[in-house]
Amino acid sequence: MKESIHTIPLMDAFAAKDECPFCYLEREAEQHAISFVLGPGASYMEDDVRGETDKVGFCRHHYKMMYDYGNRLGSGLILSTHLKKLNSELNAQLESFQPGKSSLLKRVQKSSVGKNAPETSLGQWVEQKTSSCYVCDHFRANYNRYLDTFFDLYKSNPEFVALFRQSKAFCLPHFGDLVETAEKKLTDKQKAEFYPILFDLMKTNYQRLQEEVTWFTDKFDYRNKDKSWGNSKDSIQRCMQKLASGYPADEPFTEG
Repeated sequence: MKESIHTIPLMDAFAAKDECPFCYLEREAEQHAISFVLGPGASYMEDDVRGETDKVGFCRHHYKMMYDYGNRLGSGLILSTHLKKLNSELNAQLESFQPGKSSLLKRVQKSSVGKNAPETSLGQWVEQKTSSCYVCDHFRANYNRYLDTFFDLYKSNPEFVALFRQSKAFCLPHFGDLVETAEKKLTDKQKAEFYPILFDLMKTNYQRLQEEVTWFTDKFDYRNKDKSWGNSKDSIQRCMQKLASGYPADEPFTEG
């Protein structure tokens, strides 16, 4: 297989023996994006970068990462022009907004915000503004290529297949994406080989985590105080990662 810019990072992610290689890639990508925007290269001073951050903004999680990173001036400059653009859009949205017709039926219905797509123009605009993020987009731009590269390597690279077989499986969100991609990328014969390997990895490693976190709780019983913690001391954060992705125990990613 011809190497791509995604081959080596994917191989490295599996070699890292993380609870989820795609979480590992996501963390690398978001830290790179934060450093790119706010780091020593001062990319926030470039017109094309500022134009993009003005347009898409950042999500709640990555605003927190920006704050923790420590470049207050850089964050301030990004926010000043982003808010200038957003305020222009907000004023236009407010001026054009037309309330819908009220009715008794609507007034007695229970609220269902979040269950369905927004029905108002303002709600749709807010959803669009709060669902876009410069850092998330940085990973999304590469994520599907990583999924494609996973299956390209699986079909052609024995070294990668060995790393996959020895892995700790995947978090639930990335596992779901892997299955969806397998349905498109593999033949019926390849699926018959791939799914048993993947499913065995998932069952084995989720059982492993259940046992580790259960032993973590059992260690608080005085009868077990002199017994070894084994691999259970950091089982809470690893369970959280496995269930929802991410690294809840990570220290803040900071400047320098």
